[in-house]
Amino acid sequence: MRIKLHDKEFDLTIPSKRIQDAVQDMADDINAQLFGKDVVFVAILNGAFMFAADLFKRIEFNAQISFIKFASYEGTKSTGNVKKLIGLNEDLSGKTVVILEDIIDSGITMEKIVDQINELNPEEIRIASLLVKPDAFMKNYSVDYIGMEIPNDFIVGYGLDYDGLGRNLTAIYTSSDAEQNNIIEKVKYFLLFGPPGSGKGTQSKKIIEKYNLVHLSTGDLLRKELESNSRLGQIAKKHMNKGGLVPDDIILGMVAKEIDANKGTKGVVLDGFPRTVEQAKSLDKLLFNKNYEISAMFALDVEEDELVKRLLERAKIGGRVDDTPEIITKRIQTYKMTTAKVAEYYNEQGKLHEINGMGDIDNISDEISKVIEAISQK
Repeated sequence: MRIKLHDKEFDLTIPSKRIQDAVQDMADDINAQLFGKDVVFVAILNGAFMFAADLFKRIEFNAQISFIKFASYEGTKSTGNVKKLIGLNEDLSGKTVVILEDIIDSGITMEKIVDQINELNPEEIRIASLLVKPDAFMKNYSVDYIGMEIPNDFIVGYGLDYDGLGRNLTAIYTSSDAEQNNIIEKVKYFLLFGPPGSGKGTQSKKIIEKYNLVHLSTGDLLRKELESNSRLGQIAKKHMNKGGLVPDDIILGMVAKEIDANKGTKGVVLDGFPRTVEQAKSLDKLLFNKNYEISAMFALDVEEDELVKRLLERAKIGGRVDDTPEIITKRIQTYKMTTAKVAEYYNEQGKLHEINGMGDIDNISDEISKVIEAISQK
């Protein structure tokens, strides 16, 4: 759908439902984290009025809201010049302030807003923005709640305007003068699942080589973060040293970091994640916020007797004397119990593709390729 405002044409990029889903997700996070606190929401006019209204309706605890105003846009360029904030009359001393913004691009504007609010002695300041342009962002502070990350294009709708027009639109549109990005980008994300001995590793390698995809293994990512002693690696190490599992949010942070590092790729094969429905939901939310989605989940189906046979042969070759038939059967059952629900979750989305993992390796690979190529042609 294309609209015209003044002299420019704009194409629909973010439908109303997707906006409302993002607002609901943000409200859920705020409700969970700030319940019981003395909270004041500070919405930035003019752009954030629609976002602030929709978000505030979903807040489940008593809170105040205030609207402040400044001028920063002229035409399609942000000047970054922030005037003195007008309309902030509440006593913010000792309170949690949540700044509501429709969009953050360079971050210069928000930095100046935070500086001025800090002068009023709040207990803490959090930032919630419906949209963030990571390619334009040049500041070091973090945005606590992000609805969606978008390309660095000029957009209108849902409170955002082009020289005064377009704020009333319930969806978001991108200038057709800019290089267009589909709301779900061309990058494909594939999940390849299979029990021990199903040939998942072999098939993963074949499709990665055939389609020049990126292999994203959570095991490899964890080792990489530990070896580099990164912040995520340090947190993960603390849990591992105590004998615990690395929390989902840490693993998800590593996945997010790797996704950002491979923005120009054609596609990604995720290995070892998600293992639970909760992880799958978190992964979907992460990809959603970056304008991606899971394209397909492949589940290799191999009879249990064949799996045991393959793994016993592998154990002989590898000298793994601990791989007894009993232990192997237990590993297979554990896999089935944990991943069956994940498969059901993606099946409900119409993304599950069960592949017969018995027989010739190349024939199995061909079956996977047919699905990948059909998806790529859509």
